[in-house]
Amino acid sequence: MNYYDVLLVEDDPDLSEALEAGLEQANLTVITSSSAEDACKVLSSNSVGIVVSDIGLPNASGLQLLKILRQNFAQLPMILMTAYGEVQQAVQALKMGASDYLAKPFTIESLIEKVIKLQKAPINDDDLAFNPGKRHRYIELAKTVAESDCAVLLRGESGTGKEVVSRYIHNHSSRKAKPFVAINCAAIPENMLESTLFGFEKGAFTGAYAARVGKFEQADGGTLLLDEISEMDIGLQAKLLRVIQENEVERLGAKEAKPVNVRIIATTNRDLADEVAAGRFRQDLYFRLNVFPVVIPPLRHRRDDLAHLASHFLTKYGSNAQLTDDAMQWLLEQNWPGNIRELENLIQRVTILCREPLVDHTALQAAFDIDARLASPQQFDVEADNGSQQEGIDKEVAHGN
Repeated sequence: MNYYDVLLVEDDPDLSEALEAGLEQANLTVITSSSAEDACKVLSSNSVGIVVSDIGLPNASGLQLLKILRQNFAQLPMILMTAYGEVQQAVQALKMGASDYLAKPFTIESLIEKVIKLQKAPINDDDLAFNPGKRHRYIELAKTVAESDCAVLLRGESGTGKEVVSRYIHNHSSRKAKPFVAINCAAIPENMLESTLFGFEKGAFTGAYAARVGKFEQADGGTLLLDEISEMDIGLQAKLLRVIQENEVERLGAKEAKPVNVRIIATTNRDLADEVAAGRFRQDLYFRLNVFPVVIPPLRHRRDDLAHLASHFLTKYGSNAQLTDDAMQWLLEQNWPGNIRELENLIQRVTILCREPLVDHTALQAAFDIDARLASPQQFDVEADNGSQQEGIDKEVAHGN
C-alpha cells in the first residue's frame, strides 16, 4: 500500500496538472483522480494524508464524495474547491465535515498553506480545550488510562468530543508512533461493516475485484476506535468479540487468520448496560470493552469551558477576532443540544460571515440563524409562498392591473 500526501480530484486536466505540479514543488507527494468513483478506487488501495477535490465533478459531485469519505474514512481531512464562492455552499460543505474550502480562482500558495496546516494539526492537549482552573475528572481518567494498554469505553452524548479524547489517549500511550484508525459503526451499512473491519480477499463476494485490508490490520500495533459501537448488529458483535479475544483477524474469503496487536477504544451515546438488558448488545462483548469506562459530560454541564472552546475554535479556523462580553453571555444562554460539535460549527460559520475584530452576539445570532433556516422545512414553504405571491404580482403588473 503506497502513501501519498495528497489525493487531488479534478476533472479539468489542465488545472489538475498545474495543481499537481505546484504541490509537488512544495515537496508533497500527489496522486490524481478525475472523478469521485476513481478517487474511491485510489483510496481502496492507497493511503493518503489529505483529499483535495473540486465540487463540480462528473457523475458524482465533490459533496457526494465528501459524504462517502465521512462514512468510510471519518478522519481523512478534505479540502473542497468551488467555482461559485457562495457562502451557503461553503457552509454546507463544512456542515458535512469538510476541513476547509477554497473559492476559485485561488493561488497555489493558498492551497499549499491549507494542506500543510492540516498536515501539522495533530490532536494535542490544546484540542481538549477546557477551563484550566476547573478539575475535569474525565480528563484525569484519560491521562491515567493512556499509560496502560487496556480497552476503554467512552460514553457521552453525540458531539461531546469522544473522538478527541480517544485520540488524546492514543497520543499519550506507548502506541503513539503507530496508526490511530477510526471507524463509525453507525455510518457504514450493515452489509459493508464486516468487510470494512476485517478486510476481504479477491473474489470473496460479488464486486470484490481486489483484496482489501480491513481496519484491524490497518491499526496493527496502534489503536482502533470503534465509534458508536452500540449501533453494530448483534450478529457482527460475535465476530468482533472473537477477534478481540484471539488477537487475530480473518479476512472474508481467507483460509487462515492473521495476528493483530490492536488496542480497542469504543464509544457510545447510549448506556450499554441497558442495551445488554434489552438484548441488543452482547454481554460478553460489553465486559470486554468496559474494562475502563469514562463518561464525558455534555457541554451544558461544562459551561465554564465555553470561553476556552470558543477561543480555541476561532484560532483553529484562522481568525484573530475576540468575543465581546455580550457574545459570551449569548453563548452561556444556549442549551447546546449538539454539544461541542454544534459550538464548533457555529464558530466556523462566524469566521466565514464576520470579518470584524470583535464578534458580538448579533454576529453569533446571524451564524446561528443560517443553521436554523437550513434545518426548517417551513422556511422553504414560506419562501415558496412568497415566490408565488411575487409571481402573481409580476403577472398583474405585466397586464397593467
